[in-house]
Amino acid sequence: MRGPGSSPCASCKLLRRRCAKECIFAPYFPPDDPHKFAIVHKVFGASNVSKMLQELPVHQRADAVNSLVFEANARVRDPVYGCVGAISYLQNQVTQLQMQLAVAQTEILCIQMQHEPTLQSHHEVFELDQDDKAHLLHSNNNSINNCNNNYNLAYAMSSGQLNSNFASPSSIIQMQMQDPLKQESLWT
Repeated sequence: MRGPGSSPCASCKLLRRRCAKECIFAPYFPPDDPHKFAIVHKVFGASNVSKMLQELPVHQRADAVNSLVFEANARVRDPVYGCVGAISYLQNQVTQLQMQLAVAQTEILCIQMQHEPTLQSHHEVFELDQDDKAHLLHSNNNSINNCNNNYNLAYAMSSGQLNSNFASPSSIIQMQMQDPLKQESLWT
């Protein structure tokens, strides 16, 4: 462990005390990294950190110290929320990315649905009677309109134009009926 004449650990150096051979801080706060203990001491206090480390099995102490250092750094950056603020930020980012993914998937579906009638062979279309052709055309147009409406809604949600907590049905319908050229300009 510690030999005679070796420098005290960062904890003992900061607290200006003699570093004992069995110092609980020595393995986790080396003398060459004084900032690590200083920030933990500032947020949690040396006494609390010592108690926490003593209550843990030796094999878990290094992970606990790393967690304390991480939380202390987060607490210094954001005194109110600390790690919770960072977690909340990342969760919001995940939500936004999921919405962007939904928009992209909706776009892909719309493009596939728009190209679907062209994939059918002309032979099959000519064999249909007049009523079947009209029904096919009508259902395809409805599918494309529904797809465009869903795309508009998904885009509005992902771009922050629509707050799901306060959206009224009329505002959703109004967004769905926007001019497609205006929507495309929002991407640029």
